[in-house]
Amino acid sequence: MSIKTGDSIPEASFKQMTPDGIVDISTRELFEGKKVVLFAVPGAMTPTCSEVHMPGFIENLDAIRSGNVDTVACLAVNDVFVINEWRKARSIPDDIVLLSDGNGEFTSKVGLELDASRFGMGTRSRRYAAIVDDGVLTYLGVEPAGEVGVSGAEAVLEQLG
Repeated sequence: MSIKTGDSIPEASFKQMTPDGIVDISTRELFEGKKVVLFAVPGAMTPTCSEVHMPGFIENLDAIRSGNVDTVACLAVNDVFVINEWRKARSIPDDIVLLSDGNGEFTSKVGLELDASRFGMGTRSRRYAAIVDDGVLTYLGVEPAGEVGVSGAEAVLEQLG
């Protein structure tokens, strides 16, 4: 059963690469008292994630932030080192927080796992976008396989309207 609009975000932690090294960031630190746009990708460095999903958020970052959004974050069930290399390879701005859910703890708690084992990728996150206001889910757009529509930056902008 996946998380739904009106639910509180569960307690979990992510890894994040900073100039000072790897740090843990809790869901409480990320979401409490803030309006956050969180989007998840099945895998950093994968084609649709790198060529379609992420670029939409990069291009629309200022417009999203102008919707009273404190943080724009991207989650992937990859290790923090892969995610950091993805930032470098794709010139992802530091204004987009990249979160490693390396063991899929958060992804499992919100019920948004994707079995990508037929592609040799194991369990990953489904592609989605969420708007979270002070720890409460106010929008969730989960994609059918291979698409970027309800989880794209344009859909998020419409919801922020």
